[in-house]
Amino acid sequence: MSYTGVLLVDKPRGPSSHQVAAWVGDMLKSSVGHSGTLDPMVSGVLVVMLGKAVRLAPLLLLHEKEYVACLRLHADIPRDQVEEAVKQFTGRIYQRPPRRSAVKRALRIRVIHRIELLDMQDRLVLIRVRCEAGTYIRSLCVHIGRVLGCGSQMIELRRTRSGGFSVEDTYTLHEIRDAVERGDEKAIRSMLLPPEEAIMDIPKIVVRPGAADAVARGAVLAGVGILRCDPFVRGQSVAIVTEEGKLVALAEAVRDSAKFVCGEPGFVAKSTRVFVSPSNANT
Repeated sequence: MSYTGVLLVDKPRGPSSHQVAAWVGDMLKSSVGHSGTLDPMVSGVLVVMLGKAVRLAPLLLLHEKEYVACLRLHADIPRDQVEEAVKQFTGRIYQRPPRRSAVKRALRIRVIHRIELLDMQDRLVLIRVRCEAGTYIRSLCVHIGRVLGCGSQMIELRRTRSGGFSVEDTYTLHEIRDAVERGDEKAIRSMLLPPEEAIMDIPKIVVRPGAADAVARGAVLAGVGILRCDPFVRGQSVAIVTEEGKLVALAEAVRDSAKFVCGEPGFVAKSTRVFVSPSNANT
């Protein structure tokens, strides 16, 4: 039996994200993918997609992330100075990926939405960071040390949130394996989130049954098939859903929501990922 959905895994330190996703796929006999790679020695929320939910990858990769990091200062610095230095990193920052990174080490801009000092003991500093996808926390820790003039390095990192998914909602590999070995189908199903859970933070377009079927067959969504929608702008990613909330497709808006009227002609969105077949678009 294969599965479709999103499984939140508490990745342990040691294996790579790819290896953890592969283990989940082997246990559940399903094709898998994951969003937001974690380095081998980093733990925390790893979003694993199974079956058709793998098509959510481009969207989930853009999720904001939250981390708790422990860094070690190379000198004794008063807490108030550390706290002031940490606050300076809120907003847009420049980063260059670490040498050990697999991507090109080009200078880039990332956004830190929130950063706070949680605790400090001697030269050990614990911080929480809410940031844009693609932010390098290891580099951030180094830069904090440079601002303080003493140098610093990250010694431990845990991802506590990915988009709307929290570490409190994750399952360990042991829990997943135990459910599989028991043959507990109910427990396995309860661990899986439907694809709809992953699109809570993007605009929705609610469509008529006929429009859902047409989109499933590859048609561009027109205003005549739309019942209602959230505000969006041209070029933005949107989710096409049925009245019951079933995800039909992810799409790119071809016009602003303010520039059409629901129920009237004119193209509105072109699908990029379809999640249902025409036969069950409305079931």
